[in-house]
Amino acid sequence: MFGDWFNTKEVDGIADAIVADLVKRLPPMPGPHTRKTADRLRKTHDVIFARLEQFVRSRKLNIYKKAHLGNRVKWALREAGYSNEFTDALSYELVTVATLASRQAGQAGKPGA
Repeated sequence: MFGDWFNTKEVDGIADAIVADLVKRLPPMPGPHTRKTADRLRKTHDVIFARLEQFVRSRKLNIYKKAHLGNRVKWALREAGYSNEFTDALSYELVTVATLASRQAGQAGKPGA
């Protein structure tokens, strides 16, 4: 009945890739951040969200898979040493981008779009 609805193998793969990329490009750092750190975060942010948009547009993600993506990234980043505020904000943004990208992908296939 649900078939592929709960299959999160692909979502786990993109979540793990996002976390690995973030940890590589911008390791967790205690203390105040510099302007250089902010620039690296901005560039990393752009790369991660572009990758996520491309992934979501090529697959249909249901609400469960979007929530799973956000949760997996959030907890992996916390385990890597990032702050709770950062992980909460980033996971929220990821789910928001995934939702908007999937809506755009769905509308692109409709007549008159």
